Amino acid sequence: MIPNIHKRGSETIGLISYLHGPGTKEEHIDPHLVAAFDPLTPDPGRDPKATYEQLQHLLDQPVTALPASKRPEKHVWHLSVRAAPEDPILSDEDWAAIARRMVAATGIAPDGDEAACRWAAVRHADDHIHIIATLVRDDGRRPRLHNEARRAQAECRRIEVDYNLRRVPSGDGTAAKRPTSAERHKAEREGREQPAREELRETVRRAVAGATSEEEFFDRLASAGLLLRKRVAPSGDLLGYTVALPDNRNGEKEPVFYAGSTLSPDLSLPRIRARFTDDSDAAGRSDRAPAGQASDPSPSGPATARRRAATAVWQAVLVVNGGEDAAVAAHIAAAGEVLDALAKTSAAHTRHQLREAAFVFERATRSHVKAERGHDRALRQAARDLVYSGPALGRGEDGATTAMVIDMAFFLVTAAAHWHAKKGHAQQAAAAHEAAEHLRAAYQAAAGVPLGVLYQRGRRLSQPLRQRQTAHLRQAVPELADQVLAEPGWHALAATLADAESAGHDPAALLTEAAGRRELGTAGSISDVLVWRLRRMADLPANATTMPQHTSATAQGGSTAQPSSSRPDGLRNAR
Repeated sequence: MIPNIHKRGSETIGLISYLHGPGTKEEHIDPHLVAAFDPLTPDPGRDPKATYEQLQHLLDQPVTALPASKRPEKHVWHLSVRAAPEDPILSDEDWAAIARRMVAATGIAPDGDEAACRWAAVRHADDHIHIIATLVRDDGRRPRLHNEARRAQAECRRIEVDYNLRRVPSGDGTAAKRPTSAERHKAEREGREQPAREELRETVRRAVAGATSEEEFFDRLASAGLLLRKRVAPSGDLLGYTVALPDNRNGEKEPVFYAGSTLSPDLSLPRIRARFTDDSDAAGRSDRAPAGQASDPSPSGPATARRRAATAVWQAVLVVNGGEDAAVAAHIAAAGEVLDALAKTSAAHTRHQLREAAFVFERATRSHVKAERGHDRALRQAARDLVYSGPALGRGEDGATTAMVIDMAFFLVTAAAHWHAKKGHAQQAAAAHEAAEHLRAAYQAAAGVPLGVLYQRGRRLSQPLRQRQTAHLRQAVPELADQVLAEPGWHALAATLADAESAGHDPAALLTEAAGRRELGTAGSISDVLVWRLRRMADLPANATTMPQHTSATAQGGSTAQPSSSRPDGLRNAR
């Protein structure tokens, strides 16, 4: 059950007329009162003799009784309470009880307070009610409405339990502001896919992904086609910014600007500046960017950027699973930047699911656990590499590395969901779980072709070579071997083990380390996961069509390769 406290108004009659009228799309059916401060309150919806003006005069009476100079300018309070689509249809009596509980919880009409504010609850649809109240009590004082929204949310959680309704995850005050009903209706009228507020939030998040300075951030906003205004202090210091869509205009044909902080708490200028902290304070930390990775983007193409991102994402999984809270929060926030960058540069067949994953994971990037910046350097660098490497074509090596990084991102998002759940962050955990499902769908779209190539190569392996890879599997992970051998992806894994062996690695040692992570429990296909981990760890081309054919000596059971432990860039360094 979702409560929504709307903007306060100054005309009681206008809101009464809207609630009892047909609605913008004739969606208001049988509008009528289900409850009010006084059981004898006239109901313009059911009593033909009652008028909107009578109800307005009754509700406004405490306001008009005050001297004009003491009347609040915005005295109309408006709350809507909506049930979930799958909830049973509640009776008028049920909605009346819910209305009384809501006005009591928010402070409009506390239980037993005979001088409380006047209110009325209107029902014009099966699934929700609207409560209108005037913000002057019968004794002339103002109501105490401190934290009314939070108290409304808490009461809805109790109502869900009492009426056996869908349980909505509890919030913690860190969510971005939802589009208003007016913004949603405007988007529908203009044929927009989403309200301007959400489109701007998504665009600004993509602009900040991996950015290292205000100048770069603002340049990206301009390149994305947004209108930008900067708020400058008399001293010349930059205080903030606002953005607008060029074609989103108000009644005066002027652009509708939104401040970054109103799009999302973490998009205010001070919060964005915190991401640009000099990474020198992260020196010596174990989660710095891998050795040899430049601080500025220099990937040769999308495939290289995706491979680097897969490495950074995997390192982040390890931190989220066992790091300090401040470091974990930083990594989860930076994971959102990686998803934004992936969505921005994705190929057509993965674009929709990656955009949805980034959109819903945005909620999981914020909590009351303060992120310690600097820990997230490697992930933010990965996002930057993705942005500057350009869009992926979705085939060949960049298509295969896309599947690889999505696979790693799935485990990072799942780890974030588990961390939030342990901390009691219900909304963030739910958002991360939803993002993981979108990533699963994106992975399936990206992985089909490259895994298909590996599958065919695995099927063509000689019998001795296939038997040797089976022996490596049973030696490394005996508890998983039967399950993996029964999966369709085993042939792709066998081909990968053969590739790793040809490249000089010890397949059994490689498998042991690749499988030594409990994240395998959330995998749909263990063999798929091991394929991408091994190809990343052994630095094998993700697109298997570029691998040379195995030598006849290898096929007969011999090996010309050195053990990975003797190589200076062996298994540990490859990770």
